Amino acid sequence: MPLETSSRVVQALTRRGYNAEREAVTLIAESATPELALEAAIETAPEDALVLTADHVREALETDPVPDPEQIDGATRSPASTAAASSATTNDTAHDDPSVSTGDADGESLQDTGGIPDETMGSAVGDRSPQAPVVANDMTGASTGTGAYDEFVGVFRDRYERLSGQLRGRVNHRPADSIEAMGGGADVETIGLVNDIRSTASGHWLIELEDTTGTFPCLVMKDRDIADLVDELLMDECIAVSGTLADDAGIVFVDAIHFPDVPRTYRPSTADRHVQAALISDVHVGSQEFLADAWGRFADWLHTEEAEPVEYLLIAGDMVEGVGVYPNQDEELDIIDIYEQYERFSEHLKQVPGDMEIVMIPGNHDAVRLAEPQPGFDEELREIMSAHDPQIVSNPAVVDVEGVNILMYHGVSLDEVIAELPEEKASYDEPHKAMYQLLKKRHVAPQFGGRTRVAPEERDYLVIDEVPDVFHTGHVHKLGWGKYHNVLAVNSGCWQAQTDFQKSVNIDPDVAHAPILDLDTLDMTVRKFV
Repeated sequence: MPLETSSRVVQALTRRGYNAEREAVTLIAESATPELALEAAIETAPEDALVLTADHVREALETDPVPDPEQIDGATRSPASTAAASSATTNDTAHDDPSVSTGDADGESLQDTGGIPDETMGSAVGDRSPQAPVVANDMTGASTGTGAYDEFVGVFRDRYERLSGQLRGRVNHRPADSIEAMGGGADVETIGLVNDIRSTASGHWLIELEDTTGTFPCLVMKDRDIADLVDELLMDECIAVSGTLADDAGIVFVDAIHFPDVPRTYRPSTADRHVQAALISDVHVGSQEFLADAWGRFADWLHTEEAEPVEYLLIAGDMVEGVGVYPNQDEELDIIDIYEQYERFSEHLKQVPGDMEIVMIPGNHDAVRLAEPQPGFDEELREIMSAHDPQIVSNPAVVDVEGVNILMYHGVSLDEVIAELPEEKASYDEPHKAMYQLLKKRHVAPQFGGRTRVAPEERDYLVIDEVPDVFHTGHVHKLGWGKYHNVLAVNSGCWQAQTDFQKSVNIDPDVAHAPILDLDTLDMTVRKFV
């Protein structure tokens, strides 16, 4: 059974106002006459049903079995149905040859009464065979934090243990409480979280590092080459230093600074077939500036033969504009009810091909807690956004797509990185460079107590334990991409034109772009839909 048939079933159901279980779609698509099976299943389902279940389909097929197509009298079969059967046969052939078109772009629907539309076949999209992405680091439903002081201590202890573990292969760590006993002039290497950074009267830099035993001061002389690295440091990140103890053993004179970092020898994994993923973020449905026409062009393109390899859609947060996110936001809303915003988003999501695998994480405009990590949406919102049965996971999350590990993070901490570091290291015009810094620090939100709210959990879900093959973020509404030690970093722009609030803070967004990633090569192209 061609997967395209499943896509047509999904499209027909969404146009009739139904979502459906995957098994229900499969049962309809595998029946001898899918259009009749669909009609029978809808007739069987209760009038108030919004989701067509496999049981509805089975009941319909048992009580009113659809006839074999060979037994249907030619006079009762519509010409469109006959043409569709022929097109389905052609599509089986086209599956092995992507250059073969799978239908006429002006194809009619199977039935004038609202049967399975022929638009997917008409758009020349052949069979898609996506595999369900495997998600790691999803903390949805596993939150344990209550905000108690001990829990914050615990999450920083966990951060230290895991990031120091990444550094111990490069330095011979000595705990803070044992360094003084080493004696003046000794060589010393230590690992700690940055507890303080300040300049001395002479212009040198004093960095206080903290480990689980205490704190120790480290001095970086202003005339050393490593002094530039101090500009990259953020509070609470984990680093290692190598140096020499002062004569009184009260301070370390730093010779080298080490970050957890991505090894320069890192080589990413790739898919074993030609398949693509669309990486987008910041849709902002509900805003007066949401670009619905551009989204429609994007969705239409996904139905074309050119987009046939695009089997995955990864959305990095801010599906909707939200309510009360910034001052006077209500004056810029097209939809003022948060649930209605998600309902409208779901309608737009239904425009994309029904057989695409979709993964979504929340962002700071979404109806989840602001503190990171952010769990995935609650059941009520999941039900609203159930079109195409997307995987809805926490922010951040690691998604294995055809063997390619993609770290998805909405990106609120990018504001902090850009504010704290020199412009050549991080800027809104080149957001991928700020992402490089997070990869270097192996943590998506290193600095605590600033712009990024952090929730205490049993473990620090914001640590980058394994090096990703691709790092995908949004939030800053700017398009940027590049490679850092062979890791592709992509910030995917937005689908919202400039708002008055953005003008007031000097944000000029990059709108209606869709980065398209080749999973077999990790090459990327960017398509624009305005």
